[in-house]
Amino acid sequence: MKVLIIGAGFGGLASAIRCVARGQQVTVMDRLAGPGGRGREFCRTHNGLDFRYDAGPTVLTAPQLFEELFALLGEKLSDHVELLPVTPWYQMRFFDGTRLNYGGSTEDIQAEIAKFSEGDAQAYPAFLAHSQKLFEKGYEELGTQPFLGVMSMLKALPAMIRLRADRSVYDTTANYFSDERVRRAFSIQPLLVGGNPFDTTSIYSLIHYLERKWGVWFPRGGMARLIDALVELGQRHGVEFEWGADIQTITTLEDQVTGVQLKDGRHIAADTVVSNADPGFTLAHLLPGAFQRPKAITGKQYSMGLFVWYFSTNRIYEDVPHHTILFGREYREVLAKIFETKVLNSDLSIYLHRPTATDPQYAPAGYDSFYALVPVPNLDSNIDWSEQAEPFKALLMAELTKRLLPGLADCIVDEHVVTPHYFAEELLAPLGSGFSITPKLTQSAGFRFPNRARGFSNLYFVGAGTHPGAGVPGVVTSAKVVERLMFGSVQ
Repeated sequence: MKVLIIGAGFGGLASAIRCVARGQQVTVMDRLAGPGGRGREFCRTHNGLDFRYDAGPTVLTAPQLFEELFALLGEKLSDHVELLPVTPWYQMRFFDGTRLNYGGSTEDIQAEIAKFSEGDAQAYPAFLAHSQKLFEKGYEELGTQPFLGVMSMLKALPAMIRLRADRSVYDTTANYFSDERVRRAFSIQPLLVGGNPFDTTSIYSLIHYLERKWGVWFPRGGMARLIDALVELGQRHGVEFEWGADIQTITTLEDQVTGVQLKDGRHIAADTVVSNADPGFTLAHLLPGAFQRPKAITGKQYSMGLFVWYFSTNRIYEDVPHHTILFGREYREVLAKIFETKVLNSDLSIYLHRPTATDPQYAPAGYDSFYALVPVPNLDSNIDWSEQAEPFKALLMAELTKRLLPGLADCIVDEHVVTPHYFAEELLAPLGSGFSITPKLTQSAGFRFPNRARGFSNLYFVGAGTHPGAGVPGVVTSAKVVERLMFGSVQ
């Protein structure tokens, strides 16, 4: 069987490896100049020095998913990628100047929480136990199960009711913790997969146990080294890759897809097509006119956009950890502006990534590397980023300088900014969303885009917009779901 995969992000690469391990003929086509999608790498040269930045994901929280992919082809991940532990997983810094080092053993986390509330520290084991139950049901049991219709969703409904999936992540956190800072620290995880903690289903509280179970890791050389290793693994076992392949349409015959038509005029035939492009974009734009479904975009709530500032400095900030989350003054109010009213806010919450804290050789000797990410409204707003990008970056720089990186303006040697327009134009993300559709209850499991397109027997979806969801573990697991649909089981 000839399998054609559209897009070489984590989901597309995982699908390619699973299909070639099944003995299929696999071709991966991507419109960009290289692999990675959201996980690509930006390479920039300044004054003869090379600066690299992971464009998207910065954490690896389920390394066994990648060990499994290599094992399917008789190889070991550790022979190709060195994984470095990240400690702490995150440092949470609150507006009042207090800090919480998030991660470690139960005792470590309780000691950190106790700095804010002894009662909350005592409540942590119960929160962890609930997170474990959510993990076992939502990730281990349901994560690789296809949801193709109402009946498959109804089967899972009793368990979801028992686990109070109708609650939000924030409400679940508030059920265990009383200190607002602790509530924020343990409810912010949905933002890592595109959701508002105040309306994301509590199922996503499983993220905490997933982090506890497998830890937080960083590949030496960056997440892009993991992408490179997956491409090279596929190539060693017969997967063909084509870059700069801009697909105009998926061709069809009745209820079958037959291949793809490229903008350069070529038609590539295939028995099966797996799309790692956003499902909404695929359904609205890549199918022939009669099959296009514009409501795949207009009928869904897409995640927030992202403003990301990549920069390097000739000063090394040794006391800044790998991952820092700087909370603004407000929480619920800021999230409402991002997800609901869609207006820019001056009260910034910032995620700062400093890979050199774990891998000092990530930057040239004597230099430091960062990316600062701020959630912002997606393009379903009236924000003119051609006018707002520079003032917003200046606001971000001022906040980082005041709270974390003194003297920042005087030591920047390279920088690059992306707005939601990058996600819309380069990655074809509807509304410039950072994570496809939001993970609220009515867009989770069977309410997400199905892993097999309705109306076609051989068109499949992997990636952030489909089941089980966004984030590297969810995206890579979606390839397992597709394998189960294609072959009846998972190897």
